Amino acid sequence: MPPFVILILVIGGAVILLSVLLSFIPVGLWISAFAADVKIGIFTLVGMRLRRVVPSRVVNPLIKATKAGLKLTIDKLEAHYLAGGNVDRVVNALIAAQRANIPLEFEKAAAIDLAGRNVLEAVQMSVNPRVIETPVVSAIAKDGIELSAKAKVTVRANINRLVGGAGEQTIIARVGEGVVTTVGSAESHKEVLENPDAISKTVLEKGLDAGTAFEILSIDIADIDVGRNVGAQLQTDQAEADKRIAQAKAEERRAMAVATEQEMKARVQEMRAKVVEAEAEVPKAMAAALREGKIGVMDYYNMQNIISDTQMRLSLSKATQSDDEKQHDKK
Repeated sequence: MPPFVILILVIGGAVILLSVLLSFIPVGLWISAFAADVKIGIFTLVGMRLRRVVPSRVVNPLIKATKAGLKLTIDKLEAHYLAGGNVDRVVNALIAAQRANIPLEFEKAAAIDLAGRNVLEAVQMSVNPRVIETPVVSAIAKDGIELSAKAKVTVRANINRLVGGAGEQTIIARVGEGVVTTVGSAESHKEVLENPDAISKTVLEKGLDAGTAFEILSIDIADIDVGRNVGAQLQTDQAEADKRIAQAKAEERRAMAVATEQEMKARVQEMRAKVVEAEAEVPKAMAAALREGKIGVMDYYNMQNIISDTQMRLSLSKATQSDDEKQHDKK
């Protein structure tokens, strides 16, 4: 093989080997760290590669922290990265806290980050408080008038309670509860409309930020609207319910009266049947009396005459009553 071909192969292999080494060993990142006066060995960067750590995500935040005057070690940042934390966000939070004179150590910032909270946003909220607007809360005063209020809560993050502290939803729920309590204890809705700041004072006195990750600075009532007259509506509904109950009871009594009437009619028919049955026995008794000679034939005919005379008189009486009614109707 000619010597120049061997030379080309050697040079090509050296270039390939150098490219592989440069891709595995972040020489450029080591030079940047060295230029920023960050003491980190080349073998440390190689070890990061072996531990499946992206060196730039640890070294660049370390350079940033060193330039800001923070004393952090590469081991702490790498441990936080391996734990699943966001190293860059933690370093940014530490720099922001240092500039704002907020005491914040790396361990606490790392714990807040690993707890799932945005530590940088918390530091920014400590410097620049945030306003939380609650949804419309409806409450009823003692006079039965409904009031709908909307509050704006100004909160500041409490760094010491970010781990384990409740979030914004708890603040909103507690403020809503305070508004309902304050309005509900008012004798008249006019008192609340005249002094809406009474709601803010009462709610603030309850210490609603206890156990939360925030510190409540102020509670301002943004809007109050007058709603329904719930008291009058409840009274109307109660009156309507009483009316229905009374109607049901009256219907029950009417049904019982109708049932009693039908029962009495049935008893009358029953008694009439007994009378007819008794009257049917009369001819039999008379026939038996004639056979036994207890009455004579003339006695029987006299009795029939009396019955006929009585029926005639009744017929005349009914005819007279009918004529009198017709004359009365004509008048």
